[in-house]
Amino acid sequence: MATQATPEHNERVAKMKFSSVWPHYVNKVEKKGRTIEELYEVIEWLTGFDQVKLHQLIDEEVNFKTFFERANLHPNAHMIKGLICGYRIEELENETTRNCRYMDKLVEELARGRKMDKILRSDD
Repeated sequence: MATQATPEHNERVAKMKFSSVWPHYVNKVEKKGRTIEELYEVIEWLTGFDQVKLHQLIDEEVNFKTFFERANLHPNAHMIKGLICGYRIEELENETTRNCRYMDKLVEELARGRKMDKILRSDD
């Protein structure tokens, strides 16, 4: 059963630095035989940030709130559904927390070997 995020949880997510999570994303996908290039592709699809911009944000040590305020979220991001970290993504009311879980879900799907066209939720 999915739990609802508390205001304290949402605040923790908002304040977390993207740069602290990035190495975990890289390790997760590479350990499962996927490439960092695929990870860049997935994150760019979701946020609009290319590799250069992503590393600027990492160097700047932005938190997730700032990260997603600057992002241009993909119009199909709402199609990312399911459970991640004990939360049902489509039920998360806090925008920053939901966006963060979108990214977690995409990274998880990549690590699990899902085909890229399925991860990138084409309109078909």
